[in-house]
Amino acid sequence: MTNDNNPGSRGMIAVDKMGAKVLFLNPETFATEVVIDGFAKTVHELLVVPETDMAYVPIFGDGIHGRNPNPQHHLCVFDLGERAHVATIDLHPYIAPHTLKLGPDGFIYITCENSAVVAVIDRATNKVVEAIESGSSNGHRLIIAPDGKRLYTENEEDGTVSVIDLEARKLIGKIKTPRPLAGIAITPDGRTVVAVDDAEPTLFLIDTEAGQVRDEIVLKDVPKAAQIARFAPDNSLLAVTSLNSNTVSLIDPTFRTQTAIKVGAQPMDMAFRGDDLFVACQGDGSVHVIDIPRRRAKGSFQAGVGCESIGFF
Repeated sequence: MTNDNNPGSRGMIAVDKMGAKVLFLNPETFATEVVIDGFAKTVHELLVVPETDMAYVPIFGDGIHGRNPNPQHHLCVFDLGERAHVATIDLHPYIAPHTLKLGPDGFIYITCENSAVVAVIDRATNKVVEAIESGSSNGHRLIIAPDGKRLYTENEEDGTVSVIDLEARKLIGKIKTPRPLAGIAITPDGRTVVAVDDAEPTLFLIDTEAGQVRDEIVLKDVPKAAQIARFAPDNSLLAVTSLNSNTVSLIDPTFRTQTAIKVGAQPMDMAFRGDDLFVACQGDGSVHVIDIPRRRAKGSFQAGVGCESIGFF
């Protein structure tokens, strides 16, 4: 049973992309307690569903986005209570699964890059029930609007954001951006999609009603392009990692103030817990802990060879 009074107190899961393993860590000492291996290359990204004590990790393939010569087609299911790999969902014929989110209808939506679709998974049966065309050459990451009516994919090389009617499960349009993309987030009011520029250290702010870019935000003290954007659970800030700058930026919801903080090598995805932000750095196997109120790093620890994604439950 989830301890709702202290979210994240039971456990911590980490996806060791570089080591092709899934780790369970002590949520207080951060010591690695369980290592699960035997996966094909490579484990990629993470969805944690504490309410059902389950987590989901895609097997992407042995390459990177746009250059993935041996794409995989599996989604691994983990029992958080048992800390065990309990099932594998075959996504075939859809390949190169990447970002996944839980929809308001209880289904999992996951981008399958090389197939340029968003696959829809029924958690009750662990089966793919539908695939939504993204209208791209290969969809990268996705985000779901807070009201659950729209799903957006960022299509890296295309320099577009696809707009999908989630209720109809149908592509309804694409929004052009000035340069290729790397990550995506959405404001709590659903009015602005934040698309991360893959060529320069900027963010594109997309007006969802107008269907076009309305502003560009330059990332302060970040010399190279960023990667992943994630809002805090209480929407009090936006965190953006730059894999090539070894930084995480904390940005207020108005986009007027920001603080770049140095972390480890190649920071990727993040997890929030209380006043702390945990940043997984796949380049050196470190996880850095950021004190959000003080806007500074307060420590780090090692986890695997190089974790891309982390989560608490």
